[in-house]
Amino acid sequence: MELNLSGMVGESPCLAEVLRVLAKVAPTDSTVLVTGESGTGKELLVRALHANSRRAGKPFVPVNCGAIPRELLESELFGHEKGAFTSAVRTRQGRFELAEGGTIFLDEIGEMDLSLQVKILRALQEKEFERVGGDKTLKADVRIVAATNRDLEEEVRAGRFREDLYYRLNVIPLHLPPLRERGEDILLLADYFLRRFCRQKNREALRFAPDARDLILRYPWPGNVRELENFMERLSILCEHELVHMDDLPRKILDNAGLAPPPAVAAAPAGFRWPRLADLDEKSMGLKEFLDVLEEQLLIEALERASGVKNQAAELLGIKRTTLIEKLKKRNLAGE
Repeated sequence: MELNLSGMVGESPCLAEVLRVLAKVAPTDSTVLVTGESGTGKELLVRALHANSRRAGKPFVPVNCGAIPRELLESELFGHEKGAFTSAVRTRQGRFELAEGGTIFLDEIGEMDLSLQVKILRALQEKEFERVGGDKTLKADVRIVAATNRDLEEEVRAGRFREDLYYRLNVIPLHLPPLRERGEDILLLADYFLRRFCRQKNREALRFAPDARDLILRYPWPGNVRELENFMERLSILCEHELVHMDDLPRKILDNAGLAPPPAVAAAPAGFRWPRLADLDEKSMGLKEFLDVLEEQLLIEALERASGVKNQAAELLGIKRTTLIEKLKKRNLAGE
């Protein structure tokens, strides 16, 4: 039976091996631990795991354990009873209850506090839990899949992660290779993302000139697939012609290849230049449209530099994370 890959793209041998194991483990209820660098697409892999399981028709509930404050994570996972703490004005279901019959995805599980790890271990072993402030034991008919970009064996040695939980999670390990090890997959993904973003923005599909394809393939992509995706979105907005050339690529890709900046960059003045009315005339834009394009370019560049991490992108721009998210949503750039 053909796998439902949930948007995963690639033909490299290392990815094919991951998918081979996924095809075997997906129909089972075995616990899976997905490892890999940040931005490699771990959640996509877990969604593919769920989509090819017997639980595919049931909920898929992701939880980013690193994004929720530690004091709130237990309530987020297991729910709470009314009056369990000051702001608990009503009983609330947790993610385990919402995932009943389906899959719960514990992303960045290496960030989880030791005290909460004990309760996750119980949910894994006994298939039961209690809400915060409650004394009724609830059953958890869920498949637990976890992911981390940390070395959990090292975390165990350092005393930051429970050894028993690690071995209980690591029944089936799946390691997603970094993008730099996936060879021609880089170009397949670049074409895939660029076509998708051009379609979303109702413009003709862009293509890569040979010099640009070579540089994209040689760049190590430290932010992995997320960085590549963000850059393709940037190109779909800013590239003014149908063919993407070397001089459309960011300076860091050129630097990696040991190339001098394109002439237009080299000739640019060293200091800052304020935009002028001539710039508006050249672009045939009014002031509002010009400022919108300028702001969108800076948002995309900040996301690219931060490898898609919104907190870091907001810091680069000197704005609050909530402000950044509002601006991204306004432009349909928010992503997942």
